[in-house]
Amino acid sequence: MEQQMCSDGLVNVLKPPGMSSHDVVSFIRRVYQTKKVGHAGTLDPAACGVLPIAIGKATRLIEYMSEADKSYRAELTFGFETDSGDDTGMIVKKVDKYILPSFEVISDTLNSFVGDIIQTPPMHSAIKINGNKLCDLVRKGIKVEVPSRKVEIKKILPIQYRNNKLLFDVSCSKGTYIRSLCMDIGHKLMIPATMSFLTRTRVGDFSLNDSYTLKEIAEQKKSILLDVDYSVKHLPSINLSLKQILDFQEGRSVKIDLINKAQLFRVYNMDKSFIGIARYDNLSGTLTAKKVLVRKSL
Repeated sequence: MEQQMCSDGLVNVLKPPGMSSHDVVSFIRRVYQTKKVGHAGTLDPAACGVLPIAIGKATRLIEYMSEADKSYRAELTFGFETDSGDDTGMIVKKVDKYILPSFEVISDTLNSFVGDIIQTPPMHSAIKINGNKLCDLVRKGIKVEVPSRKVEIKKILPIQYRNNKLLFDVSCSKGTYIRSLCMDIGHKLMIPATMSFLTRTRVGDFSLNDSYTLKEIAEQKKSILLDVDYSVKHLPSINLSLKQILDFQEGRSVKIDLINKAQLFRVYNMDKSFIGIARYDNLSGTLTAKKVLVRKSL
């Protein structure tokens, strides 16, 4: 029997349409022969694109991956609206005759969404209401009020506009539902609209160009594994002395004067080995351990 692999790191998965994010996690567990696997940012089964997967110690940093901004390429189809917000749902509104707006109007409308917006997640989503997934409650016929929330659209650009279909790129904060965005665009133009295609092109520093298919992962499982700290490379880094590292690992505050007043830092020892994540307190001038991945002194 083949022994369990000892793997800690990240895989930039190109999720295919038709698989759930959980299906991908199960696949990675089999390939890397470990149960300690998690993903950052659920992708709907019908969607495809970037799905960062954490393995081993890297799973302890998933919360930082989930906080990252995301980018998508989406297709919106005018003329109908569904209960799920995408073309897999049941049609709840349809119009056969309507006047399509000009490209200029489309561009102005998309631009009006840039910035902070209030968004209501679609009914068929995985957000939890009182501990239960909203989509599960819907399947059981339980009616609940879905709370709206603030998200940020960083950038949104039209790519192609033909007949009743609009292809656009969008960069946004975590928690943004592109299905809801498509419906909101339709509401603003007073034409029912539904998301008919979605590809996630980026999650933080994980890009579509650097992602791997499931076949490639199975064939190159060792060479494509990214270092554990790749998921937090957007944070500033700091190198600590041996004495400071020992204090950090033991949970003691480390007195240090930093020019960079960012709150979170990647912590490395003098040999540039990744140790964990620290929080910096500007008032006291101290670093405090937030995540310690290496307990043994080096």
